[in-house]
Amino acid sequence: MKVKKEGLYIDGIDKKILRALMEDARTPILQIAREVGISGAAIHQRLRKLDKSGLIAGSKFIIDPKVMGYTTMAFVGIYLDKAVSNPEAVKQLHKIPEVIECHYTTGHWSIFIKVLSKNNEHLMHLLNTEVQSIKGVSRTETFISLQQQIDRQIKV
Repeated sequence: MKVKKEGLYIDGIDKKILRALMEDARTPILQIAREVGISGAAIHQRLRKLDKSGLIAGSKFIIDPKVMGYTTMAFVGIYLDKAVSNPEAVKQLHKIPEVIECHYTTGHWSIFIKVLSKNNEHLMHLLNTEVQSIKGVSRTETFISLQQQIDRQIKV
């Protein structure tokens, strides 16, 4: 079955290639070629097509934060005084290395962030001295993650 995305056709072979690389981006192209039943050159050509289409957003190594000593993950809803404070607040949040995601949201909060910290004390320090001191932040609501249950990409 082919999937069409704005002029891009993704067939079963493309899906097999993508699944293999999503599972482990370090999988050798020749190994994928043997499993799929086409040449390594054909794999490279298909990957270039998928990359050029914008479907592949890049590749990266994933560092385990726990090995680096970051054992506490938290989600923080940020209430802002005014909506016009959003761009400046995000600019200031970007300067905090422990903030690893930042989202504009609907609902109760203006901004929702994901924070990694070494422990609860480190998290409290980040909230009190870094996040809550940003101009426009009126208050925060914090949720500590006890354990991540699902971590995946969208299915191909």
